[in-house]
Amino acid sequence: MMTVPSVTPRQIRTALLLRDEIALLDLRHEAAFATGHPLFAANMAAGRIELEAAIRLPRKDVPIVLYDAGEGLVPQVADRFKARGYTDVRQLDGGLAGWRQAGYEIFEDVNSYAKAFGELVEHRRHTPSLAADEVASLIETKANIQILDVRRFDEYATMNIPGSISVPGAELVLRAGRAAPDPETTIVVNCAGRTRSIIGTQSLINAGVANRVVALRNGTIGWTLASQKLEHGSIRPQMPGPARIREAHAEVKQNECSFNERSSRPWVE
Repeated sequence: MMTVPSVTPRQIRTALLLRDEIALLDLRHEAAFATGHPLFAANMAAGRIELEAAIRLPRKDVPIVLYDAGEGLVPQVADRFKARGYTDVRQLDGGLAGWRQAGYEIFEDVNSYAKAFGELVEHRRHTPSLAADEVASLIETKANIQILDVRRFDEYATMNIPGSISVPGAELVLRAGRAAPDPETTIVVNCAGRTRSIIGTQSLINAGVANRVVALRNGTIGWTLASQKLEHGSIRPQMPGPARIREAHAEVKQNECSFNERSSRPWVE
């Protein structure tokens, strides 16, 4: 088993502040990772190196820094990275405990920085939202709304808000006009929690859609906590075929000047 060179928490923090390229990898299972980790650490469980390394770290000379919380995972994983041709593999001196002892902050949950960004966008841009009970009331009264679920389709198929259709977030601006062609239709954007619905809603607003757009506050989690029922096994992806994609792209191009003018203003001012 190879001797793994170390790098100090201070060096890692400095590299992150300078935006140097670095892959800071937490080798624990996701549940343990979620209990606390440096903000920009990525979770790559030791048992998934063979499945994920080549996809997530395609360049073999990327600087890799490994750590755990005392489980002893680092030496074996470093050997496996080396065996796969990675040339710059080090360990965080003292692991997670060393990071704490250096006085640096630990963040709970997963995707912490992405979620923090979503909260910042909502705070700065005042992204509109509705509570679960408000949306449920709109559904019950057959109001002119369209609920767009911006999660992956497999998440949508597992459980979804009744009547919603699947429009994964990366396709939202392109497809919202097809999903809600009537400008009087209120678009309700939902995800599992908050972040993707906030970003999706603000993306549509920034893109200048004519519809009123709101986020479903706290997504399917908030829906469940409000004692509302979810659908399961839905297959309403509303995926456009190639011709519909070309038509939608043409519509986007027609509004390009307006879109560029709006999108040139940053979300966070």
